[in-house]
Amino acid sequence: MNYLKKMFGLEGKSIVITGGAGAIGITMANTLLKAGANVMLWSRSQESLDEAFEKLNNPPTSRCQGLTLDTGDEGAVRDYLKFSIDQFGRIDILINGVGGNLGTSPLLETDMEQFSQVMQMNLMAGMMIPTKAFCKYWIEKDIKGNIINFTSIASYQPLSGVWAYNASKAAVLSLTQGAANEFASFGIRVNAITPGFFIGKQNKDLLINKKTGGFTNRGQAIIAKTPFERFGSMEELEGVILFLASDRASGFVTGVSIPVDGGFLIHNI
Repeated sequence: MNYLKKMFGLEGKSIVITGGAGAIGITMANTLLKAGANVMLWSRSQESLDEAFEKLNNPPTSRCQGLTLDTGDEGAVRDYLKFSIDQFGRIDILINGVGGNLGTSPLLETDMEQFSQVMQMNLMAGMMIPTKAFCKYWIEKDIKGNIINFTSIASYQPLSGVWAYNASKAAVLSLTQGAANEFASFGIRVNAITPGFFIGKQNKDLLINKKTGGFTNRGQAIIAKTPFERFGSMEELEGVILFLASDRASGFVTGVSIPVDGGFLIHNI
């Protein structure tokens, strides 16, 4: 157990999770807190933060706090980074968890305003703006920081009807690799996790039939392309989170995106 604690323990580390009140954000927070880290959840809404703390069974404490802001606002990100540093003394890890989608359509019926909103959410708020602010802080303070982004199956294989989501997540993968190269000389690591299909608030109705409780047509199609023949459970993200967060476990790892997808990306016929 001492070996595992030394390899994966995060005592003394302080972490900001953007989009921290979502299902994956809560899973990450719970995992990182158990490993000994201090965790600051950033979310757009206080209501979501309150629900997150209820699910964590952990009211805000000196080790786990929450802030409401829009990570698409560069000034707000800079200000709340300073506030987070004041609370914990320093920030060592940024987890870019903001992202999502706003609907599906054929390409010819794409709402371009909605397209821009999804690009803004996943690429600007979900990666570029926080990355810029945190890396500037780390370089100025000579801190060997660590960024964990979220790519997607759509970063590798476009999904039908979600044009902006496909484009933005492909860009997140490319910029994860580019940022890893640019910041390596400062000792800053930049990696990503590629979740497969996990049922959450945003996609539940798309995958599960409300009336029957069975899979929708889209849900069935996904299962048919997943060698494990099931959706993932949030707990199955915990190991990769700990691996990428730990300097001891992954200190020579940068520029990668690790699939946790039940084999979706290697399915063949």
